[in-house]
Amino acid sequence: MESTTVARARGLPPLRVGTGSVNLQADDSMVVAGSIQPRYVTGQEGELRAAAIVIEKPLSPKVAIVVCDVIAVEREEVDAAVSEIERTTGISSANILISATHTHHAPSTLVVHGYGRDEPFCQRLREGIVQAVQQADENIDEDESHFYFHQGEENTIGGNSRLLLADGTIWWVGSRADAVRPTGPFDPQLPVLAFRDANGQLQALIYNHSTHTIGTCSGDVRSPSFYGLTAQELEGELGGRVCFLPGAFGSTHNVTEVPPPEAVKRLKHVITESMTLAKPMPVDKLASIQRSFTFKVRTFNEAVEDEKVTSYCRKRVPEGADGTINVFRNMRQALAPRQGQSRQTTLQTIVIGKVAIVGIPGELFTGLGVALKERSPFQHTYIVSLANDWMGYLPDREAHTLGGYQTWMGFHSYAEEGTGERMVDECIGMLQQLAEQ
Repeated sequence: MESTTVARARGLPPLRVGTGSVNLQADDSMVVAGSIQPRYVTGQEGELRAAAIVIEKPLSPKVAIVVCDVIAVEREEVDAAVSEIERTTGISSANILISATHTHHAPSTLVVHGYGRDEPFCQRLREGIVQAVQQADENIDEDESHFYFHQGEENTIGGNSRLLLADGTIWWVGSRADAVRPTGPFDPQLPVLAFRDANGQLQALIYNHSTHTIGTCSGDVRSPSFYGLTAQELEGELGGRVCFLPGAFGSTHNVTEVPPPEAVKRLKHVITESMTLAKPMPVDKLASIQRSFTFKVRTFNEAVEDEKVTSYCRKRVPEGADGTINVFRNMRQALAPRQGQSRQTTLQTIVIGKVAIVGIPGELFTGLGVALKERSPFQHTYIVSLANDWMGYLPDREAHTLGGYQTWMGFHSYAEEGTGERMVDECIGMLQQLAEQ
């Protein structure tokens, strides 16, 4: 790391940064999200947190970035939290990004598959988001901060999980011994965004990676999972606030089967190494754009959809197949009268110096994320899935043609085909607008 003296000599514009964190209390009575059927666990490892970073630059509006150790934050929680944050801190709603680590080991914040939301926990989540940002805003360091950046890579934890099987279907669960090939890319980029005070002490660190957040270190317990555990362990070792933001992970899982303790070890190694390589980056621009986005609930043929689920489950996971099939039937029954309805969600782009962050309100497929990065006018562009809303999986058109769990009609995947591509196009326009400001 270059010294702050060197950073000053380069004329970096002054920043100020504050952080906050709230522990979201949970207990064994709460249904855990991340499975098809309701699931309950005993005990917990690590904390389930709402963590916030507020960045302030002279003559620019403050920007707040929040990440929560839950499977997703629905629009109901986002709107309520943002309204209170704006009222109490003055931070504009357009400059607040709220995301989730997508851990599959926290109380449910969704109505999906065979279970619903844990309402007491959702209330704690709303309050925790607000309190974390309020803390961060109150804790803004009076001294100047400096921004450091390095793009590392971690290509062993995860891979494209939509494997083409010999019978032409796409793997979801069950045996994959007859897998032919992956049907899309894996994105190994692991950027590190760090903020240090005038003495070089770490204030905040953000890292980003693109794999589903599934896996605990201590068995069947509540957990922020390996990405969140990595952040919390690094805080103890490096100081400051460490946050994980999920990338375009909709089509990637830990198919390499790296055990979670080893995943934590590998992530910490890459992040720590990146910290030593990170260079100060001038922040001549701190800006955010939020834009409303309209999409439709896709139409479907009940018989065709039922056959997709039934044939896969009976062949690949016969034990418990009936329960899974019924869960999907129930979701489609609820969605049937909503076919073709227009829905509103939000897209967001944030620029910190030469680094762009793109907030997508769902589980974006990696291929779409890679395409967005390649088309961006900014050299360093990163996706944040599950930003400001949750609308399930966002596959590309090819994935819809291939089929598979992520495209089966349900609360987990209901946007019409082409929604992901339209989102990418809209975000490129928003990035162009920021680049031209």
